[in-house]
Amino acid sequence: MATSAEIGNESTIQIGEHFVPARGKGSRRPGWPVLIAYILLAIGGVGMITPFFWMILTSVKPPPELVNFSFFPENPTLQNYLNVLNTSSFERWYLNSIIVAVITTVSVVFFDSLVGYTLNKFSFPGKNIIFIGMLGTLMIPTEMLIIPWFTMSVDWNWHIGYAQYWGIAFPGVITAAGIFLMRQFYDGVPNELLDAARMDGMNEFGIWLRIAAPLVKPAMAALAIFNFIGNWNAYLWPLILANSREFYTLPVGLSFFRGESTTHWEKIMTAASLASIPLLIIFLVFQRQIIRGIALTGLKG
Repeated sequence: MATSAEIGNESTIQIGEHFVPARGKGSRRPGWPVLIAYILLAIGGVGMITPFFWMILTSVKPPPELVNFSFFPENPTLQNYLNVLNTSSFERWYLNSIIVAVITTVSVVFFDSLVGYTLNKFSFPGKNIIFIGMLGTLMIPTEMLIIPWFTMSVDWNWHIGYAQYWGIAFPGVITAAGIFLMRQFYDGVPNELLDAARMDGMNEFGIWLRIAAPLVKPAMAALAIFNFIGNWNAYLWPLILANSREFYTLPVGLSFFRGESTTHWEKIMTAASLASIPLLIIFLVFQRQIIRGIALTGLKG
């Protein structure tokens, strides 16, 4: 039973036979090291967010104001956004990126979770060898995989027409890092709970879907968010495979748009602002899951 007490001028709480300091009205203020750390973090935060605000503010400036080098626009306008949307294939690039990101995210969450569950909860010959082999692929640079991916895409005609969506997406439909993450988190799922479901006659897929997967939702959410962001920003592989402007993803389309609008910085900043909207929405809506996911990826489960 916990009781409060006074030792000297310090307020304490008794838990069993021990007294611990009470955090409350009379607790000490943060010392100078803590305040200095807060100040340095605030300065770093301002330095990191300033370029983003500069991009947004530049996107609403009329062209004559670009030579003034002023931070805030004097006559803000949305005409730049209309010009970009009307003079480029921005909507199609947006759609292409959304299709690829959704395909890979859904696939990764399903397959990585299922494979991680299998490697954690089942015993079969060669399980550890398979797992080590998967982890070994993490040491292979992406640039070394480009040629095999491209050869496979050409052999299966994934570089022609609408098959390019699958050709762009297929390298990311299952990931070794995601399998490793999910396998570690399934350590926290009690085996007794799964055995009870088996005794009730539930099949293995149903056990994973209805019992195991709901217990690792934080890890699945983190995996989905980071995979979506990674595929939204992917540039090299879509640049190599997409053979027409119609199938460019947003990063690839932006690079060509920047080349066409070299002297029109207001258009470049507007296009970059439009490209950042989905990621900004994801962060605002799922910021707790993102922060928790960053913390959880360093834990075992």
